[in-house]
Amino acid sequence: MSRVATLVLAFAVLAAGQALGQSAAALAQATAAPTSPPKLAFKSHYLVDFATDTVLASSDADTELPPASLTKLMTAYVVFEAIESGRIRLDDHVRVSEKAWRMGGTRMFIEVNSEVGVEDLIRGMLIQSGNDASVALAEHVAGSVDAFVAEMNATAEKLGLTHSAFRNPHGLPARGHYSTARDLAVLARTIIEEFPAFYSLYAEREFSYNAIRQQNRNALLWRDASVDGLKTGYRAPTARARNDGAQKLLEYGFANFETHKVYSAGQELDDARVRGGESTFAALGIAEDVYVTIPRGSYPQLAASMDVMAELAAPLLIGTQVGEVKISLAGTQLATSPVIVLTGVTDGGVWARMRDELATFWE
Repeated sequence: MSRVATLVLAFAVLAAGQALGQSAAALAQATAAPTSPPKLAFKSHYLVDFATDTVLASSDADTELPPASLTKLMTAYVVFEAIESGRIRLDDHVRVSEKAWRMGGTRMFIEVNSEVGVEDLIRGMLIQSGNDASVALAEHVAGSVDAFVAEMNATAEKLGLTHSAFRNPHGLPARGHYSTARDLAVLARTIIEEFPAFYSLYAEREFSYNAIRQQNRNALLWRDASVDGLKTGYRAPTARARNDGAQKLLEYGFANFETHKVYSAGQELDDARVRGGESTFAALGIAEDVYVTIPRGSYPQLAASMDVMAELAAPLLIGTQVGEVKISLAGTQLATSPVIVLTGVTDGGVWARMRDELATFWE
């Protein structure tokens, strides 16, 4: 989804992460308050900007609830990681077990003892939300569903999902199987960041397997051209309430906020005098892109300041941190980023030091 920024919902949310994680309330205090978030019949929701981690709307974001088919976000993460590490391959063929074949709920309709390609199984899981595909992938990656679930929980711990626990790879109800809107937003963002090659799969509108054509379970793909995944889950009384509410959240986010790249990685911001170097100046800049999310129309109120060490001396290596740049909106700090040396300066020896001492004397 991208109209200016990317929004990630924890069943349909906005997310990302370089700034300070400001809340919409803090932004509203700094400038004219945006319209209030929509009232929704959701058990929980969490809307954040992908580039800055700014929370735009939330309700009961840390309430532990059954994640239903959103479980497949974690299943996908573990599968993608297995592919990236070389444990399995996209062109592997998986023999379908009776356990996978017998799975109830949403299915891609794989046949017992047939051989199905990993890539087809991934599409069956992501597009058709196939529970049978999820089990087949789990068994192929880890040898058994139980072993795969252990990997899911280890991954949750690694990603800091402290309010999530998984008992299966498909999301059917199970005791002790839960997650939160906040955790799922973090997981969704991490999938987008770490596995961009697979991201486009979530936007595919249909998939055919075994002569059965099924549409993507994410109805928002047909409602809004900016939507490109990941999954909508089921945290509302009805499918219609879920889809209507998710769309309202996205529309609220895009209508009331805008995200800007203030600086690009490697961009030169200034230069600074260096004592005792072969060169007398070093270019200064930042190592990573800096984004800010602000209420729409408040861009003219953005301000930037840079603090740099009073004196720099050679040798000075590229990448050395020598200060900090701060971005604020109407007095509220939104983001910070280290200022680093972009052009190194070698030691100029005794003559360079004498030159600088003379220059200081005449100044």
